This record gives sequence, C-alpha cells and structure tokens, in this order.
Amino acid sequence: MGKIVLVTGAARQLGGRFVRRIQRDPGVDRVIAVDAVSPGHQLGDAEFVLADIRQSAIARVLAEHSVDTVVHLDVSAKALGAGGRTTVKETNVIGTMQLLGACQKSPSVQRLVVKSSTNVYGSAPRDPAVFTETTSPKSLPSGGFAKDAVEVEGYVRGFARRRPDVAVCVLRFANILGPEPDSPLADYLTLPVLPTVLGYDPRLQFVHEDDVVDVLEIAAREPRRGTLNSGTFNIAGDGVLLLSQCSRRLGRPTVPVLLPAVTWVGTALRTIGMTDFSPEQIRLLTHGRVVSTVQMRETLGFSPEFTTAETFAEFARSRGPGLLPPERVGRAVGRLAELPLPGLPAGSTHSTHGAR
Repeated sequence: MGKIVLVTGAARQLGGRFVRRIQRDPGVDRVIAVDAVSPGHQLGDAEFVLADIRQSAIARVLAEHSVDTVVHLDVSAKALGAGGRTTVKETNVIGTMQLLGACQKSPSVQRLVVKSSTNVYGSAPRDPAVFTETTSPKSLPSGGFAKDAVEVEGYVRGFARRRPDVAVCVLRFANILGPEPDSPLADYLTLPVLPTVLGYDPRLQFVHEDDVVDVLEIAAREPRRGTLNSGTFNIAGDGVLLLSQCSRRLGRPTVPVLLPAVTWVGTALRTIGMTDFSPEQIRLLTHGRVVSTVQMRETLGFSPEFTTAETFAEFARSRGPGLLPPERVGRAVGRLAELPLPGLPAGSTHSTHGAR
C-alpha cells in the first residue's frame, strides 16, 4: 500500500497545486486535502475534508485515514478570503499547535513537512551578508508573519524532540513569486508606484511557484540515494535583485520616503485595502535579506529550475506593463547616474543604488 498524504491549506493556490502534483506520484495511494474553506479550484482525485486545523477535529481526520505523511502548507502571511490578521495568526500558530498535537498522538504518522519562510531571520542593519540555516538573527522578529514563522518552527522543534521516530523537514522559502503569487510582497510590487525607503536599495531573493511544488514533493517522499530530506533548508533561486532593478523591470516608478514616514505610508495603504504594508515588510524593503542555499543543493539534492531573475521575469510578465516602459526607466536612471553631485569635482558621478 502506498503513502497516505494529508495536505493542509488545500484551498490556497499553492496548496491546490501541490495536491494535484502529489497524486501523480506512483508511491502515493491517497491524498487527503484539508482546509477550513472550500477550494475554488480542482483537487483531482484527492479527498477534500472541510476541517479547521485550529480545532481538535484534525486529530480525528489523521486517525480515520491512517495518515503517514503530513504536509503542512497552511502557514501564510496573507488571509484567505475575508479573514484578517487575527485569523491568520491563529491559523499559523494555534493551528500548527493543534496539528502537531494530533501528529504526536498518531502512531501512523512517519513524515512531517512544514512550509516556513526566510522571514524567520528578520531584517536588520547589522545582519550578515548571507544567512545560513544555523545563523541566529541579530534581531528576532517582533510581530507579524515573521514572528508567526519563528513560533511555528519552535513548536516543530519541540515535536521533533518528542517524536524522534518521525522524519521532519522544514523548508524556509524566500519570497515566492510567479504568474499567480499570493503574498503581501507581490501585492506591493503590483502597486502602480512603489514607495521605497530613501537611501536604501535592498537585496532580494525569489523562488518560483513551480520550484516550490517540486521541492515539496521531494520533501514528502523517502530521501533519494545520497540525499537527506530531514532537517531545515533554505529554498531560493540563484542570484539576487536590488529593489531598484525590480522596479525598472516592472516599469513602475518609485517614490523614496524618509524612513520615519514609511510607517505612515504603510498604514495608509492598509487602510484603503491596497496592500498589507506591514512593519516586517518595511524592514525587508529597507535592509533586504539573502540566504545560502548550499544545503538545499548538497544535502536535499534540489536545484531550482528558475533563478531569482527568471522568477521575477515570470512575475513581471503576469502583471502587465507598468506606468513607464522598463527601457525608458533604465535610460533615465543611467542619465541620472552620470550627473555630478553638487560640491563634487567636474566629471564625478554617483551611484543610484543607495545604501545597503
């Protein structure tokens, strides 16, 4: 008999894609898709169970179906439907606690895969140039989804200590983009004009939706020869992009704002419902974040198909043209870079990249 895989967060776009993909694995016998709301997309031959992971009923679902593999994707920065930040936090934190409690009591569970985020490293001015999986953040996230992710990983580590017989894999994804992204950062990059922090040009990494589904499938299987899919892994495409490069490739002009005023801008954007410009996102757009993917390649044995730049190009094509053609924006920035700053000798130029 093949594996019986339970997937949480099946009503989300990413969850639905993974549910459809894992059914094609010849080693999988049944897929149980779980969410608190009915999905708006097809789930193939998977059995959908309407259940809220914040409730103890999730334990009954595990027991009734003799689930041996749990893929926890219902950890998100964005509410599904009309839910607000409170609902998101409860699902992320309380839902994870309930799910792990159910897994701990279930003798059939043999493997647990958890979707996490590189947000756990935070974003601070004295951060290292590159985070590895063992790097401690200079400043722990104080709120928002980043804090949720830190708490979720803490509960997962506790579960791993209590159930050493269960293979546990935590995947820390960089910013997920692609043709159909669902994240506050994607909403921000879709704005017609991008508010930025004056004097800063952060480095960003992205991972493509297709690569996310691929690596989740690797994590849910038995490890391939010469690899290990238990542990914690950073998942990101090769390379980095500066925020200024992103804006030019989108054809969207930027409006630099003094750092103290950025919070006010974020509040205004949230009030009118344009995007969740949270404090954690402001820190990311100020200091950036880059992670090492050596363990992803050498231990997990996964190589993304898309680089950071290719992922962003797919996203840009799906968003349509911005207010300004990217070529025109690039030429304008180039001309500005050639202008001398006041007080500098003739012939001196300055960088438009801003501070890191």
